[in-house]
Formats: sequence, structure tokens, C-alpha cells
Amino acid sequence: MSLYRVAGPDSEDEIKTTAIIIDWLTTGLHRLLPVQVQPNLCKLGLAGHSRGGKVAFALALGHAKTTLKFSALMGIDPVDGMDRGKQTHPPILTYVPRSFNLNMAVLVIGSGLGELKRNPLFPPCAPKGVSHQEFFDECCPPAYHFVAKDYGHLDMLDDETKGLRGKATYCLCKNGKAREPMRMFVGGVMVAFMKAYLEGETQILLTLKDNPEIAPVELLIITYLDNIFVNNLK
Repeated sequence: MSLYRVAGPDSEDEIKTTAIIIDWLTTGLHRLLPVQVQPNLCKLGLAGHSRGGKVAFALALGHAKTTLKFSALMGIDPVDGMDRGKQTHPPILTYVPRSFNLNMAVLVIGSGLGELKRNPLFPPCAPKGVSHQEFFDECCPPAYHFVAKDYGHLDMLDDETKGLRGKATYCLCKNGKAREPMRMFVGGVMVAFMKAYLEGETQILLTLKDNPEIAPVELLIITYLDNIFVNNLK
């Protein structure tokens, strides 16, 4: 599915469609895999970018019923509308701290430039008040929050995004100087997070916590929230 698909303001259909796809995994996925590969659907991660991040949180919060349970949730610069008080349907944010009772680990990645306008004609792509910070603030432990300082809302896409909608990804949002570092970071931290919470291999995630300078991007915010400690870098 294209990460830069244009759609209307209502996300209900996307939530329902994603739930159908998730239920399909139990009956249809094995038909597409090599016979020697057996999926472990007891360890299921759910991720989404922008509006897709909102959809991922909606599913994790039970806005559509699925036969499978999730073990980890990842929101990549999630957005819940145009502004606080202007959430798109269905609204996900409650503005009550730690109100998301998800019973799973959560990773939230934000873009430092996402809340800034590219030009006076277009609103910011990840407006303050409905973006990554608010999603993280409503998560219960364990939750992790990383914000890449000099990168925009669409900087985790490929360098070449074809077609009119693909070209628009360079025009609608404020961008950083290059996309490759943000792609590397987003992919790397998602893998580290899933290794920690789906496979029990915490070394990479802990290394990033202790040595944030190893990331290919400068991190504006790092927050680890769990039952033992809270660590903030701002």
C-alpha cells in the first residue's frame, strides 16, 4: 500500500479494512509463504505512518475487532487531524495522560519539522496538538518516544516517489536535507524495538538508549517510559 495515498478525512473504512486483513492472516498468509516458513501469529506487531499511525492506534484500542492480539505497536509520526479540537473521525486522542490502556509495548517516532509549515499555502503535515507528542503522552508503560530533529513528516519515504501524488510528497510538507538518514533511523529503531518486545533481544534498543549518537539522525527527544525509569533528552 502506498504511504502517500490521498484519502478523505474519515478513517473508519481504513480501520475496518485493516482489521479484515489482520483476520485474513490466520487463513491466508501461509498460502503465500514457502512451505518451510511458519508464521508466529502469537507475536504480532502493528505499525502505521501519519494517518496510518492513527489507524494502528485505533485498532490497538479496539475500534475494530480482530481475532488476533497485538504484542507491539509502532506509530510513525502519527496524526489525528488538523489541530486540537479538529480531530478527524474517529477521534483517537483523549488528552488524558496515560489513558491508552493497550497492554502492549509502544514505539512513537516523531519528526522535528512535522509541525512546521512548508509555505503559507499549506498547513503543517503533523500539526502540534494532534501529533506524536500527544500520542506518546497517552501511552502507558512500556513506551518509547524518539524525535528526529531536522527531518520532516515524509522524510522516511523513498527518494523517488513516482506519480503526481509521489511528487507532492516533496511539496506539501517541510522536508529535511535528505531522506536516507531518516529512513535508516526509522527502519533501525523499529527493528530494535521489535527484537526487544517480540523476541526478547534488548541489546540494540538499550545500546541506542545509552548511546543516542549512534543514530544516523540527531535526536531532539528521547523518552523511555517503563516501570523502572524515565529518561528524557531534550
